[in-house]
Amino acid sequence: MPKQGEIFMLKVFVSSVIPAPADQVWAIVRDFNDMPSWHPIVTRSTIEGGKASDCIGCIRSLTLADGVKVREQLLSLSDYDYNFSYCILESGLDVENYVAKVEFTPVTDSDHTFGRWSVEFDTPPGKEQEMADIISRTVFQDGFDALKKHFQARD
Repeated sequence: MPKQGEIFMLKVFVSSVIPAPADQVWAIVRDFNDMPSWHPIVTRSTIEGGKASDCIGCIRSLTLADGVKVREQLLSLSDYDYNFSYCILESGLDVENYVAKVEFTPVTDSDHTFGRWSVEFDTPPGKEQEMADIISRTVFQDGFDALKKHFQARD
């Protein structure tokens, strides 16, 4: 039985196949400040301190469609491997120690891309399923679905 104040570490991941070559998907997603152009829940993004959006350590301040503010820091970025990782510094969610990775791999038998978005985070007891659902559906899957629609609309 959990003790008062105990938190639980969760791992969540979502994967999807996007109907476009990996270099085209990466060209959209790699800009750490451009999430509002492709993700439906993000309405505004600003990089703090005037740093470049691909500078490791830069911090983005996001405004979500429901008005919630989130601050995230870019931890790594690889144009060679088509991936980046980031952490949440502040948010309105019941998460702590949130570190996520977004990665894309070419599907070798087509011009498609395999996307994987994963995270590990701590959450208070009783919030595990709620936080896993919000992150996996509203953040990760909705983001992948928006990328799919973007590329399907170009066909």
